[in-house]
Amino acid sequence: MLEKLMATAVLPASDLARAKQWWHDVLGRDPVYSDAEGEAEFYDLGGTSLMVYRTDFAGTAKNTALNLITDDLDRDMTHLRTHGVMFHDYDMPGLKTVDGVAEIGEERGAWFSDSEGNIIAISQVSPAMREMAEKMRAAAAGMA
Repeated sequence: MLEKLMATAVLPASDLARAKQWWHDVLGRDPVYSDAEGEAEFYDLGGTSLMVYRTDFAGTAKNTALNLITDDLDRDMTHLRTHGVMFHDYDMPGLKTVDGVAEIGEERGAWFSDSEGNIIAISQVSPAMREMAEKMRAAAAGMA
C-alpha cells in the first residue's frame, strides 16, 4: 500500500516573495515550480523537493526545520556569511558551538535562520553517513 511513497521537505513563509528572494540570493536556488495560486514555491535541493508555502505561522518553531548536508562546512559557511547569514550560537548540555560550529564526534554542524525565521542546519557528516545518504538518494531515484 505505501510502497510508492515519496517525501518532500516543507518550510513556512509569512512573506513568500521575501522567501523566494532569499532562496535566490543566499542559496542560489530558484523555484522549479510555482503553484497557480501563488501560495507555494517548489525547489530542488540535491534531489529532494522542498515546498515553501505562505502561512502566518512561519518562524514559530524553535527546532531545526531543515538539514543541509555539505562536503565542506567551512567553505559553505563562508559563502553564507558573505550573503549576510548569521549563525546561531548554542551552549547547552550536549551542544556547544564555537564561532557557530558544533563538533559532534566525526560530524560538524552549524545553524542559521532563513528570511522567515525557520532554523536550518548545515552539516558536514562522517564519510560513512554521507555514503549512506547518497545511497538512499540514489535508491529513491531508482538508480541503485
